[in-house]
Amino acid sequence: MNVRDSRDTVDEIVDAWAREHPSLDFSPLKVLSRVSRLAKQLEKTRRASFATAELEPWEFDVLAALRRAGAPHELSPKALLEQTYVSSGTMTNRIDGMVRRDLVQRRTDPNDGRGVLVSMTASGRDRVDAAISHLVQAEAELLSGLSRADQERLAALLRRLSIEMA
Repeated sequence: MNVRDSRDTVDEIVDAWAREHPSLDFSPLKVLSRVSRLAKQLEKTRRASFATAELEPWEFDVLAALRRAGAPHELSPKALLEQTYVSSGTMTNRIDGMVRRDLVQRRTDPNDGRGVLVSMTASGRDRVDAAISHLVQAEAELLSGLSRADQERLAALLRRLSIEMA
């Protein structure tokens, strides 16, 4: 059977709704229910990837922001919270926990004696590098059923939808 001819649970749900409530257009469910289901699968895959490096997802988010910042891999707490979309109180608690686990350290900002910079430790760098390596391999496996061209088309469509929804 060709994959294009295959049906999934979402098809069954949409068909059932259309049968029970024929006056409504259920076509949005064909896209967004699949996105929701894929997001749940992706969340499980990401958690497993982060766990291989003994990181929680939120720890990965902070370390990834620091790693992407480039050498010397440090940012202000404000820059971190802007990149991770959490409140300042939450970020303070996260940094505290990560300091205790020797993933990051705080230091005084040399350009502003009142400011603080958060920098990644060697342990933090090793863990985030291990996690991202595992993650990209796992995500490549999730997408292996799509050609590179299909992946690019899907990425473009999802980008467009994301921009439209923002």
